[in-house]
Amino acid sequence: MSNSEDRIRALPLWNGAVTIAPLKGGISNESWVVSDASGAHVVRFGKDFPFHHVIREREVMVAKAAFEAGFAPELQYAAPGVMVTAFLGARTYGGGDVRANATGIARMVRRFHLEMPRYVSGPGFMFWAFHVIRDYARTLQAGGSRMTADLPRYLELADALEEAQAPLPIIFGHNDLLPANFLDDGDRLWLIDFEYAGFSTGMFDLAGIASNAGMTEQESDELLTTYFGGPPNLDIRRSHAAMQCASLLREAMWSMVSELHLSAPGSDYVAYTTENLGKLEVALETYQNQYGKL
Repeated sequence: MSNSEDRIRALPLWNGAVTIAPLKGGISNESWVVSDASGAHVVRFGKDFPFHHVIREREVMVAKAAFEAGFAPELQYAAPGVMVTAFLGARTYGGGDVRANATGIARMVRRFHLEMPRYVSGPGFMFWAFHVIRDYARTLQAGGSRMTADLPRYLELADALEEAQAPLPIIFGHNDLLPANFLDDGDRLWLIDFEYAGFSTGMFDLAGIASNAGMTEQESDELLTTYFGGPPNLDIRRSHAAMQCASLLREAMWSMVSELHLSAPGSDYVAYTTENLGKLEVALETYQNQYGKL
């Protein structure tokens, strides 16, 4: 029996005997499906990651708020290093699912942005992708990353992408909208994983949805049209295209930092870095063909 299974069995919330199975899919945390007499649950182990600005106490607060607001499964238990939520048995989305249901996703994310501020509590947390990129660069420099020589170029690019952003209202964002963080139970969509949730503008989530799912320009325009309630103007379209590049740069630098500080089972952070840098080059070419050199 693994140490993780021992920890799971020792948690003070089970009703009778339990069965335990690993839950694959995450690239930074360890998750398990646990069944007892009361049903199925997800147990996730994860400590604070200050190098990623992840504070579990804040994540727990957001997970509770998201359940109360009707966006997330119920948080059933939380203690330092562990969270237990209801297991929905829902289908995890891939990129194709996101593209096929972009209208439903845009409506759900807009509701999340506008409704969550009424439910979150405690000190406000600001997520701004360009600050994250700059702070990642400091972490990578201090840690002797293999990518250190490329950091000045990444920072110059981030400045140009930030300059391209259109002013937008402050909302409460999820800020990690990988396809796998959308679940579909056949009746409705759910959101999970709130490590990076915080106040922002809506553009980072909109860009993350598009870039992580590999949306075409037309699909991105349809996403924006639904979210904003009408066709996007040139400033919004340019801002979105630039933020898609920023989203991919941030994801690549997340992986570079993870190379230094994380070791999750089955995760190849070097390969993930390479994958996202490749996507970034494609997104930059698309941006420059449409809007000119940054």
